[in-house]
Amino acid sequence: MKRMQVLAVAVLVLGLAACQKPIKPDETAAPPVDTSAATSTGLDGEAAAGAGTATTASSLTAQQQALAELKSKSVVYFDFDSSEISPQYVQVVAAHAAYLVKFPTARVRLEGHTDERGSREYNIGLGERRAQTVRRALMVQGVAEAQITTVSYGEERPAVEGSDEAAFAQNRRVEMVHTQ
Repeated sequence: MKRMQVLAVAVLVLGLAACQKPIKPDETAAPPVDTSAATSTGLDGEAAAGAGTATTASSLTAQQQALAELKSKSVVYFDFDSSEISPQYVQVVAAHAAYLVKFPTARVRLEGHTDERGSREYNIGLGERRAQTVRRALMVQGVAEAQITTVSYGEERPAVEGSDEAAFAQNRRVEMVHTQ
């Protein structure tokens, strides 16, 4: 019996491994440096390496600038008891998707939240559904699954304290937190 369970798990793991998408090469990496020109002009390898470092530094700066622009629009708000993205937040999700596609090494954590109404268990589930909805929207726009993680905090981390509709509206959200 135990051998059958171990065998079933092994088959499942092998099946999942076979279904993985191939990893795409990093399109943002600096082009290879042609050292033949450096050798023929009498330059040593350090000068060529320095040029590659400058390209990488400028690429990193571009990524940091793009991320700074996203900081002001990194929250998607939801209607009461809903996990559908409202039309007004479609562009917010699209902007984050464009960033993640442009920088394939970047990662995002989608944090699902709810207001205080409902049971703790229900709110954890609703926060997870909201995070998964944003995750699917990002993936439809070309973001790799490996770039996205989700977590649900339910009602545990309110953005605003209070028990009125204004507070509830600000607590029903998914925050997109870039981790790299």
